[in-house]
Amino acid sequence: MTRAALAAGSAATIAPGAPRALDLRPGSGPPDVAISVRGVSKRFVARRSLRDMLRHPLRRTFQQALRNVSCDIYAGEFFGLLGPNGAGKTTLFKTLATFITPDVGTAVVGGHDLGSHPEAVRQLVTPAVADERSLRWRLTARENLRLYARLYDVPFDQIDNRVGELLEAVGLHDTGYKLVGEFSTGMKQRLLIARALIPRPRILLLDEPTRGLDPVLARNFRRFLREEIGARQGCTVLLATHNAEEAFELCDRVAILERGRLLVVGSAETLQETFAHHRYRVWTRTPQHRAFDELERLGAVQTAPAERSAEEGWATLELELPRGSECAAEILAFLAAAGAVIARFERVSMSLADLIERVVQSSKEGQHG
Repeated sequence: MTRAALAAGSAATIAPGAPRALDLRPGSGPPDVAISVRGVSKRFVARRSLRDMLRHPLRRTFQQALRNVSCDIYAGEFFGLLGPNGAGKTTLFKTLATFITPDVGTAVVGGHDLGSHPEAVRQLVTPAVADERSLRWRLTARENLRLYARLYDVPFDQIDNRVGELLEAVGLHDTGYKLVGEFSTGMKQRLLIARALIPRPRILLLDEPTRGLDPVLARNFRRFLREEIGARQGCTVLLATHNAEEAFELCDRVAILERGRLLVVGSAETLQETFAHHRYRVWTRTPQHRAFDELERLGAVQTAPAERSAEEGWATLELELPRGSECAAEILAFLAAAGAVIARFERVSMSLADLIERVVQSSKEGQHG
């Protein structure tokens, strides 16, 4: 199954009153599962102040990082993990990388159980942390990769070929003899990816890979991930991000976590349709026209207060269509027939922050419903 078909077939579901999300997929059969997580929970001893430790030396309090997380991640897909700081994204990454052991639950990675065969899992999974300080700045890019190739036990007679392939893959073949300390941020990010690809991982864990990059570099880096890492290398990629473009454009599916709970799984487009409803922005010279009041009275739309735009004489008004976008053409025709002056009528995409907020709110309403 192709990545496009995978994204098109994804469905977003939220389980009211349940601590985990369900992922219902239509079709004759599911694609290959690269990672299967079932009921994983993890807690850590909470930090305490010195005063509290002196007063209660034997007291221990815990912070729950993951709460009964269950999901499947399919082979060859880009899977995004979204959520506010402290949601549990990094803990889940460290669990899948075998850095920490879950308190409860199981995870199967590439057919290997995380608890009983951690060494086999490490042969399949490589985390790529966007930490430039982990590079040897006084070595060249080629020397950095040769060093880590030895640490990854690449046969000595294969190191040069492997390093050359990776530098070519990440577009650093002409800078392989340049000191890393002279690299730009984007070049260092590419080198970090090249380093992570040395052991030929089947699964790549990326934690905010475009953090610190300017918009142009970030766009080019996303294209590199999609075309080289996804299409050519065939990696399954887990991506933790706060970036809307990464979540909505790069990922086939995304999962939203909040306080350790996995709330929902689905394609970004499906989540937008499910939780963003259908919002449109109207550019008009007549924001007070009676036609807008009439539409709201009839329940066809819900309007937000008009805002003045930067263009002389124009205002923007946001409309929400509870009955779906199929009635957008009818509403536009009604406004035009009523004499409202309309310049533009466009669909509004929900921001990542708004989407996460609505998913969290929907989960709370389901639990208390």
